[in-house]
Amino acid sequence: MDEPGPALEVTTRTSLRRKRERGHHDRAVIHAILDEGLVCHVGFSAEGTTTVLPFAYGRLGDTLYLHGAAANHMLRVLADGGAASITVTLVDGIVLARSAFHHSMNYRSVVLFGTAHRVEDPDEKRRALDAIVDHVTPGRSADARPPTTNEMRSTTVIGFPIEEGSAKIRTGGPIDDDEDLDLAIWAGQIPLVLAPGRPVPDEGLASSVSVPDYVAGYRRPGSPPAAVPPGREPVAGPGG
Repeated sequence: MDEPGPALEVTTRTSLRRKRERGHHDRAVIHAILDEGLVCHVGFSAEGTTTVLPFAYGRLGDTLYLHGAAANHMLRVLADGGAASITVTLVDGIVLARSAFHHSMNYRSVVLFGTAHRVEDPDEKRRALDAIVDHVTPGRSADARPPTTNEMRSTTVIGFPIEEGSAKIRTGGPIDDDEDLDLAIWAGQIPLVLAPGRPVPDEGLASSVSVPDYVAGYRRPGSPPAAVPPGREPVAGPGG
C-alpha cells in the first residue's frame, strides 16, 4: 500500500461551489475511491466535439493508467497532449425524502483534471498493464499469461497524473424541510452494495483447475463483505 503525499492543491476547477462540506482534497480519500471503483469516465475534446467514454483503469502511486488499442482515438488524443477530465463514482445508496425535491443519493466520487503522457518505457508499460489487471481482480496478473511483444506493440498505455482534482462524498439520510417532517410519507435510505455472484468457469476449462482464492472470495478493495444470496456461493471449479 502506497503512502499518500500531501493533499491536492485547491484550484479554481476543484474548489466546490455547493455543499463545500462534502469536498475532500486528501490523497488518501481520493486514492481509496479510485481503488474501489471499476470504471472511470474520461471526458476530452477533439475536432470540435466533446466526448465522454468509459474505461477500465489502474493506479500506481499518483498516476492513473489507461490502455487500449493503438488506433484508439481517445488515447491518441491524450497521448498527444490533449487535456482531459476523469471521473469515478461509487453509488452507496438511494435517499428517499418526504418531498420529491429533496430526493438524493449517497455516493463517493472523484474528479481529476490534467494532461496525460504516453508510456514508452517497456518496464513502466508492463507495470501499468499489470496494475490495470490487478485493479479489476487483485492478484490476477501473477496467474495470467503476460502480454506478448506483439500484444505490447498493439497496445497504447497512457499515464494520467493525480495532481489536480477533488473528491465529493454524501452520506446519511434525507434532508427534508421542517414543514414536511410530519407528513405520513416513508423517508430513509436504500443501501446499495456491489456483490459478486457465483463464479462461472469457462466451458473449456479443465476439471483439474480450481477456482483461485481471489476469485472465490472476490470483493472490491475497501468495500464491506456482502451477504451472498443462496445459490450464488463460490464453487471450487468444474470438477467440484
